[in-house]
Amino acid sequence: MISGKMLRDAVISGANNIQNNREKVDELNVFPVPDGDTGTNMSMTIKNALPELTAMSDSVTAEEVAKTAAGAMLRGARGNSGVILSLLFRGLSKGLAGKKEVSVKEYCDAMKLGVNAAYKSVMKPTEGTMLTVARVAQETASKSDTEDFGEFFDILLDAAKDTLDKTPDMLPVLKKAGVVDAGGMGYYIILSGMASVIKNGIIIEALLEKTKNDTVIASAAGTAEAEIEYTYCTEFIVNKKDSSVDGIKLRAFLESIGDSVVVVDDENIIKVHCHTEHPGKALEEGILYGTLSKLKIENMKEQHKSEVNKAQMKREQRLAPAKPEKEFGFVAVCSGSGLEALFKDLGTDIIVRGGQTMNPSTEDILEAINATPANNIFVLPNNKNIIMAAEQAVKLTDRNVTVLQTRTIPQGISAMLAFDETADFAQNGVEMTAAFDKVGSGSITFAVRDSDFEGKDIKKGEILAMENGKLSFVERDVTKALIKLTRKLIKSGSSYITVIYGSDVTDETAQAAFEQLRSKISDDIEIVLVNGGQPVYYYLISVE
Repeated sequence: MISGKMLRDAVISGANNIQNNREKVDELNVFPVPDGDTGTNMSMTIKNALPELTAMSDSVTAEEVAKTAAGAMLRGARGNSGVILSLLFRGLSKGLAGKKEVSVKEYCDAMKLGVNAAYKSVMKPTEGTMLTVARVAQETASKSDTEDFGEFFDILLDAAKDTLDKTPDMLPVLKKAGVVDAGGMGYYIILSGMASVIKNGIIIEALLEKTKNDTVIASAAGTAEAEIEYTYCTEFIVNKKDSSVDGIKLRAFLESIGDSVVVVDDENIIKVHCHTEHPGKALEEGILYGTLSKLKIENMKEQHKSEVNKAQMKREQRLAPAKPEKEFGFVAVCSGSGLEALFKDLGTDIIVRGGQTMNPSTEDILEAINATPANNIFVLPNNKNIIMAAEQAVKLTDRNVTVLQTRTIPQGISAMLAFDETADFAQNGVEMTAAFDKVGSGSITFAVRDSDFEGKDIKKGEILAMENGKLSFVERDVTKALIKLTRKLIKSGSSYITVIYGSDVTDETAQAAFEQLRSKISDDIEIVLVNGGQPVYYYLISVE
């Protein structure tokens, strides 16, 4: 049996582990475009539960832990991987209802509920992904008759790792890129963090560079300033004066004047972190071992006050729920002052800032829905990685809401243009969907990493042309890419083109590129240039 306290600590440990390794997971993403990466989304999703979990007492029940974690993760879910992760924990919560402590069988059965919920949330589940890793791990563990949680987690981890290693054989795109599935890796890392507590009673701590974020989490959980025993977070690197220098004595000294001591020793340097009331003494001791560099001393009590104030301001700025005053309302996700103004002009009530590289959470979208003063609300995610979070938000509101499956900004604009205030809610949903399905969407962005994708050898920084969400070609010149992609998007019957330029394109450059494009396009087609101000994308193109 495991107690509520152990389960609480395990989830905290899992959250810290994915936070520590999120960049490693992000790097597994096959597609080289700037993205709201998998590791970051999973980390932000589970981290949303930390304030409430860290505030729980040691007498907490397993039911309370699972329910609290699942609820917070559902509200904080970002991206498809974050939503799936939240559903895995939501199933766990349902299975542990009424449980003060949990047996291996009860926990395993609860995991199955989560796997089933996650699979149902995806219209066409793809094997070789995070779903497969979670399912096979649970199914394998369910065949064991062990009653020891340590052995149970060993089985879980072995099965998850084995399945993860096989994901390239299930998805050719992974094999070609030479990587395993990013979501599956993220889930394995979380399980590993949980296993550290279940097997050894050790909570994996956040790495040094995450210390400030940990302070934020503690603040949000209600930690009082007086509970910060040592004022100064002190970090530095000792460049050893010779290879015989040993960091063990330095560690012992630091532990005598503070806590949270981490000393990482290799052949040439000693990396030091500690909390203390006497940072000067820590530095003086360090000098005995060599020269110092990368010194950083921060007053954690001042940080605490600052973060509490920021959290309070954020709470005060949250959108207030609005009573319905009209029949129809609209929520759209986008980023960039020009795009925000455009969607507002088209009738959008609430803009949720987000998109590629910054997927809004379920709670962000839910808040926007509840702040829309309408009986019937359309939500336009305008990004394929935001649709699932939007759909989860619908389940948490009492409003009548439809999520239109808009995957691009041009699709969202087309949907808004197709709205007919004389038609009913259902008919508008059909007509708006039909309208955005006809739109040809293009985007010009850049490669964030070297990659071999779909037979194309891509170098970091090269220009990528995306045609309806898929890589069309690689270029070195942004304007050439714009002209070539727009011409590819034009079909028989096309009559209207909208070119939206982003924050990284000057007005002069955009106008010059537009004039070149105009000269290459038939006079029968109307072309409009719009300053969208969007990040990440140099240009967004809509062809209707």
